[in-house]
Amino acid sequence: MIQIEHLYKSFDGKPVLRDVSLEIRDGETLAIIGRSGSGKSVLMKHVIGLLTPTSGRVQVDGTDINEIPYRRLREVRRQFGVLFQGGALFDSMNAFENIAFPLRTFTDMEEAAIRDEVYECLRLVELPDVGPKRTAELSGGMQKRVALARAIALRPRYIIYDEPTSGLDPETSNAIDDLIRALTDEMNVTSIVVTHDMHSVLSIADRAALLHRGHLHWVGTIDELHASDDEVLCAFVKANEYQIGVPQRV
Repeated sequence: MIQIEHLYKSFDGKPVLRDVSLEIRDGETLAIIGRSGSGKSVLMKHVIGLLTPTSGRVQVDGTDINEIPYRRLREVRRQFGVLFQGGALFDSMNAFENIAFPLRTFTDMEEAAIRDEVYECLRLVELPDVGPKRTAELSGGMQKRVALARAIALRPRYIIYDEPTSGLDPETSNAIDDLIRALTDEMNVTSIVVTHDMHSVLSIADRAALLHRGHLHWVGTIDELHASDDEVLCAFVKANEYQIGVPQRV
């Protein structure tokens, strides 16, 4: 479980996060939503210890990650897999080598075991045959899948998805949503999805948390989101519906 307690963060005196407290429960899929500049990415960087709070704390499984030595922090970070918005694959490596990279870097596994694990990860993302292919040979959706295979290679407890459907066509976006649900169930992981894609939120999330001007404005289940008449939440959802052209009712 991840507990964020009274988190404040400022850059050069400008507040970005203001008294954010949030519990991320084991096994759930939580969507972090909000407009650009609302603090979503800054919040996630605190969760994995890439940023230090101005005040407040983040606890991962009871450990305050800002009060431990760097070596211990690296161990905590190994519990996280991250799917970056652009995939962040290494262009100089093929798909197999990209997925093998964290295994070769952070484990003492033999090459035969690494090979088996890489192809198991490719199976999980439904791309069993793309190992030899270079990044340039893969479509945008395939790149996201290979990047996800790399994110799960160390068998993390938590997976952070940063705008996983950004830049993808609706059919591919739906396929990525299906994959997120399948991996959450098969690997029994906790998933944190940073997104403004409400179609995706309604499809995959157990709960949603809305950041607004640095504050945690609203948290609730998807059923509660549908029933909510909160003005800020409704305005965000309706603006998103207008952009994607898919009418949804909150």
